[in-house]
Amino acid sequence: MIKKTLLLFTAVLCMAACQTEKKEINFPKTDLASAPLIPKPVKTIATHTAFGLDSSTVIYTTTTDPQFEKVGKFLSEKIKGKTGLDLMVNASPDGGTGRLIYINQSDSTALETPESYQLYIKKDSILLNAKTAAGAFRGIQTLRQLIPEKSNDTLTDHPLWVIPSGKIMDSPKYGHRGAMLDVARHFFTLDEVKKYMDALAYYKFNILHLHLSDDQGWRIEIKSWPKLTEVGGATEVGGGEGGFYTQEEYKELVQYAADRHITIIPEIDMPGHTNAASFSYPFLNGNGKKLEAYTGTHVGFSTFDAQKDTVYAFLDDVIGEIAAITPGPYFHIGGDESHSTKKSDYIHFVEKVEKIVQKHGKTMIGWNEIAQAKIAPTSIAQLWNEPHNAIRAAENGSKIILSPAVKVYLDMQYDSLTKLGLHWAAYIPVDESYNWNPETYVEGLPKESILGVEAPLWSETISNSAELEYLAFPRIIGVAELGWSSSENLNWDDYKVRLAQQVPYLKEMNINFYPTKLVDWEKE
Repeated sequence: MIKKTLLLFTAVLCMAACQTEKKEINFPKTDLASAPLIPKPVKTIATHTAFGLDSSTVIYTTTTDPQFEKVGKFLSEKIKGKTGLDLMVNASPDGGTGRLIYINQSDSTALETPESYQLYIKKDSILLNAKTAAGAFRGIQTLRQLIPEKSNDTLTDHPLWVIPSGKIMDSPKYGHRGAMLDVARHFFTLDEVKKYMDALAYYKFNILHLHLSDDQGWRIEIKSWPKLTEVGGATEVGGGEGGFYTQEEYKELVQYAADRHITIIPEIDMPGHTNAASFSYPFLNGNGKKLEAYTGTHVGFSTFDAQKDTVYAFLDDVIGEIAAITPGPYFHIGGDESHSTKKSDYIHFVEKVEKIVQKHGKTMIGWNEIAQAKIAPTSIAQLWNEPHNAIRAAENGSKIILSPAVKVYLDMQYDSLTKLGLHWAAYIPVDESYNWNPETYVEGLPKESILGVEAPLWSETISNSAELEYLAFPRIIGVAELGWSSSENLNWDDYKVRLAQQVPYLKEMNINFYPTKLVDWEKE
């Protein structure tokens, strides 16, 4: 099959060359190696000429896998949005065919992971090789970043966008490159979450972790327990109206993510952070106190009753309904800051819930506190504040997601003058969120135990896209590079130059980024 697609590419290329007598273009000298790509690719070789993207360019893809064609159509849509060019995808060659972009399914042994890709840019063609559609999708994000903002109209008699030529060989460092969004403290609409996902996809993230429940709100419809949203979904921090996703809306988010090769991880936080659930159904409560709606920001006061069978029957329903509409392999049980739960009850609870998660065909993830329990080696611990628990989980055979609060909690203020955010963990300026090495951050944690990195954004102080973006950007862009790029390619002085050149994209997307003085932002 792979040989056939390469033969097809060669045939299409020959047909295009024969049918279009194009005047040789004298491109200016280019340098692919100096392109401001984020994340920085593993290897880039410049050949100093260029590919001219214009209205006669066509996109071809491997046609034996419809997912590759979807990647081609996604690229066409993004090119149209940026340049106005309406490029055909897998259309039959005719006399108008010009230069080609070919997205090819390859079995090359040099493609080390499912998300690896190879990009070959020549004067007359661009060849993108990948084993999977996910790899092809990551590759087209690189290609999107290489398309200049403006056409060079001096080279031809029509608009032409000059893409530097050369080779890019690229693979991610980690298979888990995530962002977490807290929609429980403040609710975010479908459009707001989708906008965030669009930017995450552009920088090659593959995980969106949704924090769907907390003391202040319950955000996903559970058909067997309707009061969770009727009561628990009607509040948020500060006394706003809250909100929730119906199961159909959640499915829409899941599909939107899948179209961008992003996996959604749902989180129902427990046994603490559970006031909204217990206020909806009081039998769940385990702290013996009077229940009322909570719109503050304190933590640690709530808990499920870990000794009631009815609590686990409830959770079986909740986990089952969410798992049934979540195609990804994971279910996050939270497990942090459960200060009102006895330690013995906490351990009992985690071990019971792990079995429920497994029953519904999912892998359990929990914050690092879950390592206190006897969890299965297949379960995953997410480090936020206790390195010893991460090491304990790794010694058990579990993989670790690194989300250290002092480095990648995006809700932390940049400095003492930052308008939004908190600083209980630290002030985290843009360089501080970039200048750490996940491979060596936890002393004694083997590299092979690290599943990846994830940047949480808790929403106590934010309630809309503009506020979300102010705290997330540009720090989330640095996390993208930490998760993807090889350690030897991580360099603040080099990165901040490339970061400055992201301004056109951020403005095009109407992203409200924080213009840190640590970066010499491009002057428009």
